[in-house]
Amino acid sequence: MSDNNDETNNTELEQDTEQELGKNTEEDAQLQGEETLESREESVDPLDAALAEVAELQDKLLRQHAEMENLRKRTQREIVDARKYAVEKFATALLDVVDNLERAVETEEGNEAAVREGVALTLDSWHKVASKFELERVDAVGQMFDPHVHEALSKMPSDEPVDTVIAQHVAGYTLNGRLLRPAKVLVSSGSA
Repeated sequence: MSDNNDETNNTELEQDTEQELGKNTEEDAQLQGEETLESREESVDPLDAALAEVAELQDKLLRQHAEMENLRKRTQREIVDARKYAVEKFATALLDVVDNLERAVETEEGNEAAVREGVALTLDSWHKVASKFELERVDAVGQMFDPHVHEALSKMPSDEPVDTVIAQHVAGYTLNGRLLRPAKVLVSSGSA
């Protein structure tokens, strides 16, 4: 009987072991299946992710390129407009001066006093316009000759010290500190 009991116990143990092994095998198979599935997903996911990232970067690049092209075109238009209309305010301000000169020309003969007064008013309006746009007159008489702002027409003997401006033929002008036209002057060469 003890042999029978031993056999029963052994059989039960073998069955339990087989069941446990079967369970382990099933669990192992499931785990291996999941790992295989995960490895397949991993191999597909990085590729899909990379392709999606490439597509996104290409879209961003294309948009940036289009934006830069639009900026370049807009900047070119603004430069053309700035060049075309840069003197618009100055020209508008000069219209008052032109109107005054036209009135002076239309003055009746024999009325020189009115013409003189009109020209004086016109010159005054010109100076106002010039100062508004920082157009400054360069007067040179009595100053030492400066080749940066004066243009010597000739040298003449005079009682003034050498290289002193003794007469001005045409006034010079600067715009925002930059020389537009030098003053055309006569310069002293010293006493004769």
